[in-house]
Amino acid sequence: MKAIILCAGLGTRLRPLTFSIAKHLIPVGNKPVLFFVIENLANVGVREIGLIVSKESQPIIEPAVGAGQRWGVQISYIEQPHPKGLAHAAQCGESFVDGDCFIMYLGDNLIPEGMGEAVRRFEASGADALVMLKEVADPSAFGIAQLEGDRIVKLVEKPKQPPSNLAIVGGYVFRPSIFESIRQIKPSWRNEYEITDAIQNLIDRRLEVVPYVLTSWWKDTGKPEDILDANRVILESISATHSGSVDDASTVDGPVHIAEAAQVIRSQIEGPAIIGAGARIVDSYVGPYSSIGDGVEIVRSRVEDSVIMEGTKVEDFPGPLTRSLVGRKVRMRGGRSAQAVALLVGDMCEIDLGQ
Repeated sequence: MKAIILCAGLGTRLRPLTFSIAKHLIPVGNKPVLFFVIENLANVGVREIGLIVSKESQPIIEPAVGAGQRWGVQISYIEQPHPKGLAHAAQCGESFVDGDCFIMYLGDNLIPEGMGEAVRRFEASGADALVMLKEVADPSAFGIAQLEGDRIVKLVEKPKQPPSNLAIVGGYVFRPSIFESIRQIKPSWRNEYEITDAIQNLIDRRLEVVPYVLTSWWKDTGKPEDILDANRVILESISATHSGSVDDASTVDGPVHIAEAAQVIRSQIEGPAIIGAGARIVDSYVGPYSSIGDGVEIVRSRVEDSVIMEGTKVEDFPGPLTRSLVGRKVRMRGGRSAQAVALLVGDMCEIDLGQ
């Protein structure tokens, strides 16, 4: 079975960070979201993956992902020339799929449960499509599936009166019949070809569409708060491993991963947290749910519940810096204020909050 991963989106809700990095490469637990997706597909035996990219995202994603050797897969890059919706993105991969059944996965979605059980359910059912679902507290904010027994009979986008609380997740399994349905649908009010409309067309053609309800968490990482929430969940699963150095004047409590060549000097680290390779934590406090990237320096500062990306320096933030998403090679100085600060900072910025 092949797979396509949709990575053409520009991530406008994550700007200014996504002016210089694809949203799919923003890290949680110091690993890009897209890498979790590829690992999930490799774990179910997928060996050929097509990344659906835009002309803007390909030059950023391809150097980071390469041809897939590190995961034991072969990755092809397929351009979606215009942002015309998920169904259009899927159609761009039709030649790559070449008549096979395939997985379609949204490249900014985290599904830690993986695709294994979903694929087995699809193969056993003989259905034309499988849609991954998750129970949610506010179904009016999502595309929702209506079920009859073990079949999906209707999909409704953000209904005022939801027929269920089962939201559509960013993972699908299809037979090639989905492409005929895509050719039959019309653009939505957003002027996009919606994958929900294509799946509904399968149902209207009396082809079987089956659900798979996730038992674990799921997160669409399209907004800053989603990245930070996903980072929290990922860090809850880490173990305490110390490859770097911690001096006698420092304390490390709870599950904390300290990578090779990292240094903790006269500082306190409270887990769950991860300190990247070559990072330096000096006279500082790093609190729970913090991901500190490779080569980051934290000096005379407090950082909590944040993602600080590689090569950044945070200095004199006693505030603390909290619930923040900070890009690569940023220079930040905070001054003497004890007030907490929450920031979204793009790559290579300089921020000085003064005295």
